[in-house]
Amino acid sequence: MSAASSPLAATSGADLLLWVAVPYVCLAVFVVGHVWRYRQDQFGWTSRTTQLLEHWLRWGSPLFHLGAFLMIAGHVVGLAVPDSWTEAAGIGEHAYHTAAVWAGSVAGVAMVAGLGMLCARRLLTRRVRLGTDRSDRLLFPLLSATVLLGIAATFAHNVLGAGYDYRSTVSVWFRGLFALQPHPEAIAGAPLLFRLHALTAFLLFAAWPFTRLVHVWSAPVGYLFRPYLVYRRRAAPPAARTSPTTPASPASPPR
Repeated sequence: MSAASSPLAATSGADLLLWVAVPYVCLAVFVVGHVWRYRQDQFGWTSRTTQLLEHWLRWGSPLFHLGAFLMIAGHVVGLAVPDSWTEAAGIGEHAYHTAAVWAGSVAGVAMVAGLGMLCARRLLTRRVRLGTDRSDRLLFPLLSATVLLGIAATFAHNVLGAGYDYRSTVSVWFRGLFALQPHPEAIAGAPLLFRLHALTAFLLFAAWPFTRLVHVWSAPVGYLFRPYLVYRRRAAPPAARTSPTTPASPASPPR
Protein backbone atom coordinates (compact mmCIF):
# COMPACT_ATOMS: atom_id res chain seq x y z
CA MET A 1 0.00 0.00 0.00
CA SER A 2 1.44 3.34 -0.98
CA ALA A 3 1.75 6.25 1.41
CA ALA A 4 -0.85 8.20 -0.55
CA SER A 5 -3.46 5.45 -0.15
CA SER A 6 -2.72 4.87 3.53
CA PRO A 7 -5.52 5.98 5.90
CA LEU A 8 -2.96 7.85 8.00
CA ALA A 9 -1.91 9.91 5.00
CA ALA A 10 -5.42 11.31 4.65
CA THR A 11 -5.74 12.10 8.36
CA SER A 12 -5.25 15.65 9.57
CA GLY A 13 -2.35 16.57 11.79
CA ALA A 14 -4.64 17.37 14.72
CA ASP A 15 -6.26 13.93 14.55
CA LEU A 16 -2.86 12.25 14.35
CA LEU A 17 -1.76 14.18 17.42
CA LEU A 18 -4.90 13.51 19.48
CA TRP A 19 -5.68 9.92 18.49
CA VAL A 20 -2.23 8.46 17.74
CA ALA A 21 0.55 10.44 19.40
CA VAL A 22 -1.19 11.27 22.68
CA PRO A 23 -2.44 7.69 23.33
CA TYR A 24 0.99 6.17 22.65
CA VAL A 25 2.74 8.73 24.84
CA CYS A 26 0.24 8.07 27.65
CA LEU A 27 0.71 4.31 27.36
CA ALA A 28 4.51 4.72 27.42
CA VAL A 29 4.28 6.87 30.55
CA PHE A 30 1.93 4.29 32.06
CA VAL A 31 4.45 1.46 31.61
CA VAL A 32 7.69 3.34 32.36
CA GLY A 33 6.10 5.22 35.25
CA HIS A 34 5.08 2.00 36.99
CA VAL A 35 8.59 0.60 36.66
CA TRP A 36 10.08 3.80 38.06
CA ARG A 37 7.54 3.97 40.89
CA TYR A 38 8.19 0.37 41.91
CA ARG A 39 11.97 0.84 41.91
CA GLN A 40 11.98 4.20 43.66
CA ASP A 41 8.95 4.22 45.95
CA GLN A 42 7.96 0.71 47.03
CA PHE A 43 6.98 1.94 50.50
CA GLY A 44 4.56 4.41 48.90
CA TRP A 45 2.92 1.71 46.76
CA THR A 46 -0.31 1.84 48.76
CA SER A 47 -3.70 3.50 48.74
CA ARG A 48 -2.52 5.68 51.65
CA THR A 49 -5.72 5.01 53.53
CA THR A 50 -6.40 7.13 56.60
CA GLN A 51 -8.07 4.23 58.45
CA LEU A 52 -10.92 6.59 59.37
CA LEU A 53 -13.95 4.37 58.78
CA GLU A 54 -16.63 7.04 59.14
CA HIS A 55 -19.93 6.91 57.24
CA TRP A 56 -18.45 8.54 54.10
CA LEU A 57 -15.90 5.75 53.64
CA ARG A 58 -18.16 2.97 54.90
CA TRP A 59 -20.62 3.60 52.06
CA GLY A 60 -18.55 5.44 49.48
CA SER A 61 -15.69 2.98 49.11
CA PRO A 62 -17.81 -0.16 48.41
CA LEU A 63 -20.04 1.74 45.97
CA PHE A 64 -17.09 3.22 44.10
CA HIS A 65 -15.12 -0.02 43.86
CA LEU A 66 -18.13 -2.13 42.88
CA GLY A 67 -19.11 0.36 40.20
CA ALA A 68 -15.50 0.57 38.99
CA PHE A 69 -15.19 -3.21 38.63
CA LEU A 70 -18.43 -3.38 36.63
CA MET A 71 -17.42 -0.44 34.45
CA ILE A 72 -14.00 -1.97 33.72
CA ALA A 73 -15.61 -5.28 32.79
CA GLY A 74 -18.04 -3.51 30.49
CA HIS A 75 -15.25 -1.55 28.80
CA VAL A 76 -13.20 -4.71 28.26
CA VAL A 77 -16.13 -6.38 26.50
CA GLY A 78 -17.16 -3.28 24.57
CA LEU A 79 -13.69 -2.16 23.44
CA ALA A 80 -11.55 -5.28 23.26
CA VAL A 81 -14.10 -7.82 21.98
CA PRO A 82 -15.20 -7.32 18.35
CA ASP A 83 -18.91 -7.32 17.66
CA SER A 84 -18.46 -10.33 15.35
CA TRP A 85 -17.39 -12.40 18.36
CA THR A 86 -20.48 -11.55 20.41
CA GLU A 87 -22.71 -12.23 17.41
CA ALA A 88 -21.00 -15.61 16.92
CA ALA A 89 -21.79 -16.36 20.58
CA GLY A 90 -25.47 -15.76 19.85
CA ILE A 91 -25.67 -12.23 21.32
CA GLY A 92 -27.31 -9.91 18.82
CA GLU A 93 -26.68 -6.19 18.56
CA HIS A 94 -30.01 -5.28 20.16
CA ALA A 95 -29.50 -7.65 23.11
CA TYR A 96 -25.94 -6.43 23.63
CA HIS A 97 -26.99 -2.80 23.38
CA THR A 98 -29.83 -3.23 25.89
CA ALA A 99 -27.69 -5.13 28.40
CA ALA A 100 -24.79 -2.71 28.03
CA VAL A 101 -26.97 0.36 28.57
CA TRP A 102 -28.77 -0.96 31.64
CA ALA A 103 -25.74 -2.58 33.28
CA GLY A 104 -23.58 0.42 32.46
CA SER A 105 -26.16 2.80 33.88
CA VAL A 106 -26.36 0.91 37.18
CA ALA A 107 -22.57 0.67 37.41
CA GLY A 108 -22.18 4.34 36.52
CA VAL A 109 -24.66 5.51 39.14
CA ALA A 110 -22.94 3.39 41.81
CA MET A 111 -19.52 4.68 40.81
CA VAL A 112 -20.59 8.32 40.72
CA ALA A 113 -22.33 8.02 44.10
CA GLY A 114 -19.27 6.39 45.65
CA LEU A 115 -16.85 8.84 44.08
CA GLY A 116 -19.00 11.75 45.26
CA MET A 117 -18.91 10.45 48.83
CA LEU A 118 -15.13 9.98 48.69
CA CYS A 119 -14.61 13.48 47.31
CA ALA A 120 -16.95 14.97 49.93
CA ARG A 121 -15.08 13.08 52.63
CA ARG A 122 -11.78 14.48 51.41
CA LEU A 123 -13.16 18.03 51.37
CA LEU A 124 -15.21 18.01 54.58
CA THR A 125 -13.14 15.85 56.93
CA ARG A 126 -10.24 17.91 58.20
CA ARG A 127 -7.90 15.03 59.00
CA VAL A 128 -8.43 13.55 55.53
CA ARG A 129 -8.06 16.94 53.87
CA LEU A 130 -4.72 17.48 55.55
CA GLY A 131 -3.48 14.19 54.11
CA THR A 132 -4.30 15.23 50.53
CA ASP A 133 -1.18 15.74 48.42
CA ARG A 134 -0.53 17.11 44.94
CA SER A 135 -1.15 13.78 43.22
CA ASP A 136 -4.63 13.62 44.78
CA ARG A 137 -5.42 17.11 43.50
CA LEU A 138 -4.65 15.82 40.01
CA LEU A 139 -6.22 12.38 40.37
CA PHE A 140 -9.67 13.22 41.73
CA PRO A 141 -10.61 15.89 39.13
CA LEU A 142 -9.24 13.76 36.28
CA LEU A 143 -10.99 10.62 37.50
CA SER A 144 -14.24 12.54 38.02
CA ALA A 145 -14.06 14.04 34.53
CA THR A 146 -13.44 10.63 32.94
CA VAL A 147 -16.35 8.98 34.76
CA LEU A 148 -18.81 11.84 34.21
CA LEU A 149 -17.98 12.18 30.52
CA GLY A 150 -18.50 8.45 29.98
CA ILE A 151 -21.86 8.50 31.73
CA ALA A 152 -22.90 11.67 29.90
CA ALA A 153 -22.04 10.06 26.55
CA THR A 154 -24.07 6.95 27.38
CA PHE A 155 -27.13 8.87 28.54
CA ALA A 156 -27.02 11.48 25.79
CA HIS A 157 -26.70 9.06 22.89
CA ASN A 158 -27.83 5.60 24.05
CA VAL A 159 -30.50 6.37 26.68
CA LEU A 160 -32.06 9.67 25.63
CA GLY A 161 -30.83 9.70 22.05
CA ALA A 162 -31.33 7.47 19.03
CA GLY A 163 -28.37 5.28 19.93
CA TYR A 164 -24.74 5.22 18.84
CA ASP A 165 -22.75 2.09 17.96
CA TYR A 166 -19.36 2.93 19.42
CA ARG A 167 -18.10 -0.59 18.69
CA SER A 168 -17.85 0.28 15.00
CA THR A 169 -15.80 3.43 15.62
CA VAL A 170 -14.23 3.91 19.06
CA SER A 171 -13.57 0.19 19.57
CA VAL A 172 -11.90 -0.12 16.17
CA TRP A 173 -9.59 2.79 17.03
CA PHE A 174 -8.83 1.37 20.49
CA ARG A 175 -7.93 -2.13 19.26
CA GLY A 176 -5.88 -0.64 16.42
CA LEU A 177 -3.60 1.12 18.90
CA PHE A 178 -2.57 -2.15 20.54
CA ALA A 179 -2.29 -3.93 17.20
CA LEU A 180 0.09 -1.15 16.06
CA GLN A 181 -2.35 -0.35 13.27
CA PRO A 182 -3.93 2.92 14.44
CA HIS A 183 -7.14 4.10 12.84
CA PRO A 184 -7.57 7.73 13.96
CA GLU A 185 -10.27 8.24 11.36
CA ALA A 186 -12.45 5.73 13.22
CA ILE A 187 -12.77 7.95 16.28
CA ALA A 188 -12.39 11.34 14.61
CA GLY A 189 -16.03 11.22 13.53
CA ALA A 190 -17.38 9.99 16.87
CA PRO A 191 -19.59 12.30 18.98
CA LEU A 192 -17.75 14.87 21.06
CA LEU A 193 -18.59 13.28 24.42
CA PHE A 194 -17.11 9.94 23.35
CA ARG A 195 -13.94 11.64 22.13
CA LEU A 196 -13.53 13.63 25.33
CA HIS A 197 -14.13 10.50 27.39
CA ALA A 198 -11.44 8.61 25.46
CA LEU A 199 -8.95 11.47 25.74
CA THR A 200 -9.39 11.93 29.50
CA ALA A 201 -9.13 8.16 29.98
CA PHE A 202 -5.68 8.09 28.36
CA LEU A 203 -4.60 11.10 30.41
CA LEU A 204 -5.73 9.13 33.47
CA PHE A 205 -3.51 6.24 32.33
CA ALA A 206 -0.55 8.63 32.17
CA ALA A 207 -1.21 9.92 35.69
CA TRP A 208 -1.87 6.43 37.10
CA PRO A 209 1.71 5.46 38.15
CA PHE A 210 2.19 8.65 40.15
CA THR A 211 -1.01 8.46 42.20
CA ARG A 212 -2.64 6.17 44.73
CA LEU A 213 -4.17 4.17 41.87
CA VAL A 214 -1.07 1.93 41.92
CA HIS A 215 -2.67 0.04 44.80
CA VAL A 216 -4.83 -1.68 42.16
CA TRP A 217 -1.86 -3.91 41.34
CA SER A 218 -1.44 -4.81 45.02
CA ALA A 219 -4.93 -6.16 45.54
CA PRO A 220 -4.84 -8.93 48.18
CA VAL A 221 -5.86 -11.66 45.75
CA GLY A 222 -3.69 -14.14 47.66
CA TYR A 223 -6.07 -13.97 50.60
CA LEU A 224 -8.63 -15.87 48.53
CA PHE A 225 -6.33 -18.89 48.18
CA ARG A 226 -4.27 -18.93 51.36
CA PRO A 227 -4.82 -21.81 53.82
CA TYR A 228 -7.04 -21.32 56.79
CA LEU A 229 -5.57 -19.89 59.94
CA VAL A 230 -6.11 -22.17 62.91
CA TYR A 231 -6.50 -20.48 66.27
CA ARG A 232 -6.02 -22.53 69.43
CA ARG A 233 -6.80 -21.49 72.93
CA ARG A 234 -3.67 -21.11 74.96
CA ALA A 235 -3.69 -23.33 78.09
CA ALA A 236 -3.76 -21.48 81.37
CA PRO A 237 -0.36 -21.49 83.08
CA PRO A 238 -0.18 -23.84 86.08
CA ALA A 239 -0.63 -22.19 89.43
CA ALA A 240 2.60 -21.34 91.11
CA ARG A 241 3.42 -23.79 93.84
CA THR A 242 3.74 -22.14 97.20
CA SER A 243 6.08 -23.72 99.73
CA PRO A 244 5.85 -23.05 103.45
CA THR A 245 8.09 -20.30 104.57
CA THR A 246 11.03 -21.68 106.46
CA PRO A 247 12.45 -19.42 109.12
CA ALA A 248 15.92 -18.26 108.48
CA SER A 249 18.54 -20.00 110.56
CA PRO A 250 20.16 -17.83 113.21
CA ALA A 251 23.51 -16.49 112.33
CA SER A 252 26.33 -18.45 113.89
CA PRO A 253 28.33 -16.52 116.45
CA PRO A 254 31.64 -15.26 115.27
CA ARG A 255 34.62 -17.39 116.17
